[in-house]
Amino acid sequence: MPYEPPTHTVERSLRATTGAKIVAGVDEVGRGAWAGPVTVCAAVTGLRRPPPGLTDSKLISPKRRAELAEELEKWVTSHALGHASPEEIDELGMTAALRLAAVRALGALPVRPDAVILDGKHDYLGRPWQVRTVIKGDQSCVAVAAASVIAKVKRDAMMAELEAEYAQCAVFGFGDNAGYPSPVHKAALREWGPTPYHRLSWSYLDALPQWRHLKKVRISAEAAALESGGQLGFDF
Repeated sequence: MPYEPPTHTVERSLRATTGAKIVAGVDEVGRGAWAGPVTVCAAVTGLRRPPPGLTDSKLISPKRRAELAEELEKWVTSHALGHASPEEIDELGMTAALRLAAVRALGALPVRPDAVILDGKHDYLGRPWQVRTVIKGDQSCVAVAAASVIAKVKRDAMMAELEAEYAQCAVFGFGDNAGYPSPVHKAALREWGPTPYHRLSWSYLDALPQWRHLKKVRISAEAAALESGGQLGFDF
């Protein structure tokens, strides 16, 4: 199914209405995973025409996504990644962890952006950043789509490395599921329990009586409330 290619419409609007000269697109991957970090990419593209086939990373085959990410890393003006670890997610909650990862990504850019286009409807970044949220920005905005592809490929590679390097991770299939729910992941959790790379405040542990004692309770009730719609449970 063909998709409309992303444009620079939002970026041009930000430039015209706010005077921003450097606009970064920001997208995340790993929000709904059971294991691994949440990863944010910030990408600055300028107003050049992007490589063909650019769109939301989830709509691109793994093979083409990897090829496109390699092209994009050379094509973008600049990009940087930021991560929040499973421990930070457990301690802070996903909303604050997303902000932490995004701030790290933006701070790693060679030049601070004047404005940020953030995928989705919720501004988890906030002040002092000047943010424009765009629903399905990873499909409609060039810079956000570029960030989406790079973030997905980089995080998938990180999770595959965990599986390859650590024997305790091999049974979880991180190379295929990137830490997200899957039948292999579910079966391994039931038999072996979570690894140090799992998020221990996540609701999947509620369905694992033998491992439920490992669950971490979020210290902030407010943070827990914010996350109530953002965690994926699993019917074991």
